[in-house]
Amino acid sequence: MTSNKIYVDVIAEFTKDGRLLPISLKWDDGRTFEIQRVTDIRRAASLKAGGVGTRYTCIICAQEKYLYYEGNSLWFMERAGA
Repeated sequence: MTSNKIYVDVIAEFTKDGRLLPISLKWDDGRTFEIQRVTDIRRAASLKAGGVGTRYTCIICAQEKYLYYEGNSLWFMERAGA
């Protein structure tokens, strides 16, 4: 059985008010994608991949995508079509 979680490397920053914001992400194949905007941040479960964390609704390549932070320094996305 294949996991529906895709762990990714993320460049993030802490804002002066203490928020953690992702800036870009990198796939295992080396492709890097800029996060153009974060439109929502909330604690939520990934219904496709399982697990609970902070869900960032991000605009990446003009598409809305969910990026999750598990709180243990791991970031993941849901596998497409999962």
